[in-house]
Amino acid sequence: MLQNLSRDIPECYSRAEECKRLSDEALTETAKADYLDMERRWLSLALARSYELAERLSNFTSTAFSQRNTVKE
Repeated sequence: MLQNLSRDIPECYSRAEECKRLSDEALTETAKADYLDMERRWLSLALARSYELAERLSNFTSTAFSQRNTVKE
């Protein structure tokens, strides 16, 4: 599960970059705005995934340390 999240984050950034590039090449202001909106949503998703990954890693390490301390006692 953590591996999926760590792969999803770069994919989100890649998609955001693509949308930014497409906005620069857009022929109309409407298309440009649409691509910039898509870029913003991809970046928001990347940020959400980053927070989710950090939270899961924190939970994992907390559990591992708790179990390690329980075994030592």
